[in-house]
Amino acid sequence: MCNLYTVRKSAAEVAAYFGVANPIRSNAPEEVYPGTPGMVVRQEDGAPVMQSMTWGFPLRLKTMSPTAKPKPVNNIADLRKGMWIGLARKPQWRCLIPLTGFAEAEGPKGGKTRTWFNVKDQPIFAWAGLWRVSDEWGPVYSGVMTDCNEAIRPVHDRMPVLLQPEEYGLWLNGDFDEIVGFQERCFPDELIEMTRTNEPWVKRAPRAGDPAILL
Repeated sequence: MCNLYTVRKSAAEVAAYFGVANPIRSNAPEEVYPGTPGMVVRQEDGAPVMQSMTWGFPLRLKTMSPTAKPKPVNNIADLRKGMWIGLARKPQWRCLIPLTGFAEAEGPKGGKTRTWFNVKDQPIFAWAGLWRVSDEWGPVYSGVMTDCNEAIRPVHDRMPVLLQPEEYGLWLNGDFDEIVGFQERCFPDELIEMTRTNEPWVKRAPRAGDPAILL
């Protein structure tokens, strides 16, 4: 499960990388947490556009009180499941999530630290995602997950569906069976770089809706 990632590049740099003509719609912090704003790249009239959205689809559980805030579903376990399949079948609801690294928690309870992962020789890379417009938070997005490769296995058994630049178009425009294939393939071990740190995993006060949910 991915609950923290970074975009340590300017909006202009991200826009240039993805071929976005005007990054005016983007407004997101360097560190992105579930339930907070992040940048996505999607298609509009056949051209890439950047937009700031909330990371996580709002979900209200049956056990929650009517006044409780929804939980952010920020990871997608299976594109074939009911919450996702309708969106996944339609290219207009697919997006690319720009990032420069993602983190997993590692260590004992109460003393977990951040272990960072990035793609070798790619200062900016992309995570496959879906988006929609919600009543609660406006435009929202979530990232697709898959089984980890061997490079990530020492820390976690799942990882984001990372895309190579030549795969961006297929994710955005391919048919349903083609995009499901990204959840079934293994991202190359040799392209993953891992950096263990002493940074505490929790560096902010919990927000309404924590912890994030995986569906």
